[in-house]
Amino acid sequence: MIQDHNDADCPVYAHPACARDTPKDTFPDEAMPANVAYQLVKDELLLDGNPSMNLASFVTTYMEPEAEDLMLVGLKKNYIDMDQYPQTAEIHNRCVAILSNLFHAPGKATGTGCVGSSEAIMLAGLALKRKWRDRRLAAGLPADKPNMVFGSNVQVCWHKMCKYFEIEPREADVSPDELVLTAERARPLIDENTIGVCAILGSTFNGEFENVQALHTMAEQLNEIHGWELAIHVDAASGGFIAPFLNPELVWDFRLPLVKSINVSGHKFGLVYAGMGWALWREPEDLPEDLVFHVNYLGGDQASFTLNFSKGASNVIAQYYNIIRLGRDGYREILLRSMHNAEYLRQRLIDTGYFSIVDKAHMPLVAFCLNEDALGNKPFSCFDIQDKLRTRGWIVPAYTCSKGAEDLVIMRVVVKQNFTQNMADMLVNDIIKAIKFLEAHSELVEVVKKVQEIDEQGPKIDPEAFAFALGHSLQHRKSGSFTTGVC
Repeated sequence: MIQDHNDADCPVYAHPACARDTPKDTFPDEAMPANVAYQLVKDELLLDGNPSMNLASFVTTYMEPEAEDLMLVGLKKNYIDMDQYPQTAEIHNRCVAILSNLFHAPGKATGTGCVGSSEAIMLAGLALKRKWRDRRLAAGLPADKPNMVFGSNVQVCWHKMCKYFEIEPREADVSPDELVLTAERARPLIDENTIGVCAILGSTFNGEFENVQALHTMAEQLNEIHGWELAIHVDAASGGFIAPFLNPELVWDFRLPLVKSINVSGHKFGLVYAGMGWALWREPEDLPEDLVFHVNYLGGDQASFTLNFSKGASNVIAQYYNIIRLGRDGYREILLRSMHNAEYLRQRLIDTGYFSIVDKAHMPLVAFCLNEDALGNKPFSCFDIQDKLRTRGWIVPAYTCSKGAEDLVIMRVVVKQNFTQNMADMLVNDIIKAIKFLEAHSELVEVVKKVQEIDEQGPKIDPEAFAFALGHSLQHRKSGSFTTGVC
């Protein structure tokens, strides 16, 4: 019989809470010791993937201990209470000014911190719509059918923005040999109701930088011909913290006069933990004043243009720490090392003979697809490789590309600062092992199918399931270092 100890001195796993279901639907009546609650939650989180092996996400998974200490300080501060925490507000404003300068804004810094680029895109889209609407109404023209032009390779938040703010999305198809928006693809979709064109500096699918200058030239021509005021928004969620340090000569930002707003993710290559984005406008007049709220909150006047309100100050503080800690040189060195490791991984994958590279090496990202010539008739795909890698702890996404290139299935590795060359070697070795397993598995499937064709009266079994079980059974019967599960 289990004794019902329920005191603070009870060993963690002897506590009654460990022998009953944890609350899932109803609020518990009784408290439990802190160490027991901590251990229950910690144990459950072991089922999550390892962030350091999550190669799917762009989000930062390593920060220096000093930055983490500062984030703990910021957790207790409500970022929006600027009257109570004026120095935190000052740090936020410094970040806005520094990033505006980094992106060559010509005048007074105008921008705001956000939970991420998704919120920043919502704000930028709303500002574009309001500017377009005000111009139309002032000219006595209808303003009820706004549209936004972008490539089918945009992140899902663009579709959310259009749906939430009643903007017609106009998507240009991509193609397997060019997975991004081009001026030629965008131009037929633009008309007098287009509030703006989105250019992506670092596509989610293959990391490619779209040609912002070419889109800008096209917009200038259309404005001159039709008398429009077509604007460009640059989604620099990934590339905004890359291009200024690795390719400062690339003109994509506020140096182009029609680029009216930019979003950038501090929690990607800005090297801050998740929850930090920035929305920046070229000049104050590009952000309609009637969208900005001036709130008398706790005795102070605060200008606010956000979709969120209360939140901790940790990420803003961490962003400022990174800026002053690393400077241009530090960001450049980290990115150069990541680019080196990405190129190393790229070459290792090519050397296997199984893969073709899909990315353009614009950022620390490797996108690749199976080489059909090497694959032959073997019936497995990138999705199967993804599943096998997951058994080793690797999180490497496989996905079909966007509209216009739906038949292209690719895998993608984001080479973050804590992805080392040694990790690249381990990953490639596990990819090769996965392919060898899948090749053997496919051969076993074919054998089972042939046996069933010969013996039509025999038992009907699933060839895939049988081959999988047989393969694992044979592996477990091997001797020596391959023996597992018996000690």
